[in-house]
Formats: sequence, structure tokens, C-alpha cells
Amino acid sequence: MATAQIYPSLLAADFGRVADAARAVEGHADWLHVDVMDYHFVPNLAFAPDTVTALRTVTTIPLDCHLMIDDPDRWAAGYAERGAANVTIHAEAVRDLPRTTDAIRAAGARTGLAVKPATPVERYVDDLHRFDLLLLMTIEPGFGGQKFMNEVLPKIEAARRLLDDRGLDLWLQIDGGVNAETIERAARAGVDVFVAGTAVYGAADPAAALEALRAQALAASPRLVAPVLEKG
Repeated sequence: MATAQIYPSLLAADFGRVADAARAVEGHADWLHVDVMDYHFVPNLAFAPDTVTALRTVTTIPLDCHLMIDDPDRWAAGYAERGAANVTIHAEAVRDLPRTTDAIRAAGARTGLAVKPATPVERYVDDLHRFDLLLLMTIEPGFGGQKFMNEVLPKIEAARRLLDDRGLDLWLQIDGGVNAETIERAARAGVDVFVAGTAVYGAADPAAALEALRAQALAASPRLVAPVLEKG
């Protein structure tokens, strides 16, 4: 059994009220998803290390940093040192995967591997043991609010089989287009961890929207159970 985890993405929050956005889901969000973009690996710019430092002073929710940058080998450990509980690097960008994952762990964080929609997971199967989380992008990375790519569903199903068959204890995460219309399909395909941006922060009550998404995931997949969260 796996817990149905919902990670609100701060990329969809009001950038002038990021602290308020974090507080709005306190006691409901499993983690907060923090997108890091450099305007090179993806055509957008967001969330420097100082943002992580600042967030650590306003929320107790663990921070899940997703590095969509050209040089994760240089920057990844720094996000862990600033307080990220997990740092995810992109397979398409990392140059020295063992060294970078070791540096993240040495800084005290979990680590994840992300792949774009067209990147085969099988290419990295021998490295998956180094990670705690596998992130399958269900949009092309760079901008929030995009439509979920249904063509990624077979890839999710194959990744779930691969992890289960090899006995790999990784969370299977998706990011992109997660909402009330798509979360059930993803849950049935084998996802544990759902990054949701506009579906949470575009709602009048972000916490209620988050819990509604979780309820849908739980109803759709018998392998998922509800997490036990401290209500703030």
C-alpha cells in the first residue's frame, strides 16, 4: 500500500503572497512543490535558493524542489542545504549522476529523478536505486496550467510495473495538468504523488480543493491509502 500524497505547486500561487499560499495548505499538504527554472533548460524563471530559505521560516511543510535547470550538478546540494527535504534533478540535464545524488544526500535531503514526457525511464533503470522518487512529467516542463498529456499514461503504467517488479521503494510522482478530470486516471495507472498547481491554488479554498483531489485518488486506486497528517 502507498499513501496518496498531494503536493501543491507554488508556481501556481500568487508570487506576492507565497508565504500565505504555504500557510493556506498547512495541515493538508503532504509536501510543497517548489519549481526551480533557469530560463535555459526551460523557457521560464522561478524560485532561487533564497525562496527555500524564506519558506522554511513560515511553514513546517516539507519542501520538494524540482530543478528544471541546465546545471543541477552545481546547484542541487545548495537547495538541500537551504532546507529542501527533497531535491529532484532532471535526467536530461545531470552530468554526473552519482556525484550529484551523493551530494544531495550528504546535505541531508532525499533525492528524485525527473524525466520529460519523451524520455524513456528504461534508460535509467540501473540508476533508480540511487533515488527516493521518480517524477514523470505529464506536460512539457516550464509553465503551469498546461493540459495533461494522456499519452504519458502507458509510460506511468510501465514505470509502476518496473518499480514493483524490481522491488524498488520509490515514490512515483507526476507533475502537470493534475486536476479533478485527470487525477483518477493517474491514480489507476500507479501514481503515489500528485503535484497539483492551478487545481489547488486556483480554487477559492486551496485546502478543500487539495482534499477533494486526494479523495478522488483514493477512490480510484485500491493500492492507495490516506496519509496521517498533523492538522495545524
